[in-house]
Amino acid sequence: MNKVGFFRSIQLKFIIIYILLLLVAVQLIGSYFARQIESDLVDSYKESINDRVDLLNYNLSQTFDKDRSDDSETTLEKDVQHIINDIDIGTFTHMQIINNQSRVIGTNDYQDLEVIGKKVINDMVQKTLLFGSSQDDMLLDAQTENQLYVKAEPIFDATENVVGVIYLESSLEGVYGQLQNINDVFFRGSILAISVSALLGILVARTITRPIIQMRRQAQMMAKGDFSQKVDVYGSDEISHLAETFNNLNDRLKYSMARIEKEQRKLSSILSNMSDGVIATDIHGNINLVNEAAGQLLGRNSNLLMNENLLEVLEIENRVTDIVELETLDSLVIDLSDDDIYLLQANFSLILDEHEKLTGFITVINDVTEQEKVERERREFVSNVSHELRTPLTTMKSYLEALGDGAWQDENIAPKFLQVTQEETERMIRLVNDLLQLSRMDQKEYTLHRRRTNFIDYFHRVIERFQMNLSENITLKHDIPKGPLYVWLDEDKMTQVIDNIMTNAIKYSPEGGTIFCKVSVLEKLGRRSLLVSIADEGIGIPYEYHDKIFDRFYRADKARTRQLGGSGLGLAISKELIDAHYGDIWLESSEGKGTTFFFTLPLMNQKRGNWS
Repeated sequence: MNKVGFFRSIQLKFIIIYILLLLVAVQLIGSYFARQIESDLVDSYKESINDRVDLLNYNLSQTFDKDRSDDSETTLEKDVQHIINDIDIGTFTHMQIINNQSRVIGTNDYQDLEVIGKKVINDMVQKTLLFGSSQDDMLLDAQTENQLYVKAEPIFDATENVVGVIYLESSLEGVYGQLQNINDVFFRGSILAISVSALLGILVARTITRPIIQMRRQAQMMAKGDFSQKVDVYGSDEISHLAETFNNLNDRLKYSMARIEKEQRKLSSILSNMSDGVIATDIHGNINLVNEAAGQLLGRNSNLLMNENLLEVLEIENRVTDIVELETLDSLVIDLSDDDIYLLQANFSLILDEHEKLTGFITVINDVTEQEKVERERREFVSNVSHELRTPLTTMKSYLEALGDGAWQDENIAPKFLQVTQEETERMIRLVNDLLQLSRMDQKEYTLHRRRTNFIDYFHRVIERFQMNLSENITLKHDIPKGPLYVWLDEDKMTQVIDNIMTNAIKYSPEGGTIFCKVSVLEKLGRRSLLVSIADEGIGIPYEYHDKIFDRFYRADKARTRQLGGSGLGLAISKELIDAHYGDIWLESSEGKGTTFFFTLPLMNQKRGNWS
């Protein structure tokens, strides 16, 4: 935000308002003062004129009442003129004495003495002679444009008859000149007062606006997220209360922002660390929030998903034509399978405002591929178990029905039928036992009885047992170190693993084939493990089946495996047992070139020796 200049600031507005109020006050006071002074000066001047006129009137009344005989040396005109001459001429601009015949008998204007004896037709004089009352007025001199005070005062004789009129014109220029001087002094005083008041106004405005400016700066800092500053409080007036309230607002905003940021960080952390994808859209379906997990699940950069349409991103525009239809949908399973199966489940929920109006959608997506695989494996498992049990049961049923139909009486056939029935029964028992063992492994209900075992001696015993029972058409070779190698081992469980691998090697070895067993030490990342390998020269396993060979009921050659009596659970059990011993098991094989099974077991801590 730009800094506010002085000429646009509230401080200048305060100063201007202060000066304007002062000017209005001075104007009102000056106007009233000027009018009052003018009125007082004019009244004083008129009073002075009236005093002189009264004195002159008295003298003229005596003159008019004076008895003059025919042989008198003086006349009325001379006496009147003599009295006029005794009066200060400067007092009156123009004065005339007029008798009751409306003729001028005296004047103070020596340049206009010819007016004596002439008749006057002035209205003010005529009214005074007629009504015997004093007349006065304020007139403007047409020649000098000065204000004149004009007065007509009647002269009474002893019998109160009007015998004449005193007519005078007196200039008020002196009065207004004096008033102008007073106004000049007042004006200069006003200018000085306004100047001083302007300086005081600046100081007062700064005092008033200082907390406001601080609050403005603080508001700008608050807008940037900085709540560390406080506004200074200078008193206890309204602005101080406003500053205190502003500081309280700052504290509450700081607390609220901290809480909001905490919630946002928590929400961001939750969204970032969720394994489920979260997508938020507006009411039109445009994405405005997406977490990283959603991008990973969809195989796209989450930042590039912003503002895209949800239906297009989820590839469900063929199933949902309008985004509004999501209001009635709880979830959808989205098939994004390519070469491998890949399924996502999308759960939809609504975003409503405080008026329960729809403003957007929240979509939570998760990977249900494994669930689908597990479900398929469960169905396949049930199908395989049913098939594995049905085959011997069908065989047993057929033979038992034949025996029931009379074959039991045939001494040659009956023993064979009973032997087949017994073999199929034992096969079912082995299958059920294997299933029970896997079930206990799945439920973690079995216990390994491990003890410190010299694997070299143990493996020799196992190999010797197979050598004793091995047919002459198959050769068993081995490469086993001489020194002891100690591992924590449950011998019974490990024997089951080796039996499963050796039995498969024997089953699939051709006539004249060789089985090779080897024990060695594997060092990887500073960790020493026992490596056991068992290789045959059988038909081999195609590469695409390597990942599935340890699955339950999986057979690379199903027909031959059933013919040889396999249940398809041996390798699955072996993998579970090796995992329980904290080892690994895998195979290397190619079709027609035999198979090699490897498994590792952690070696116990001991000094290295020469095992060659």
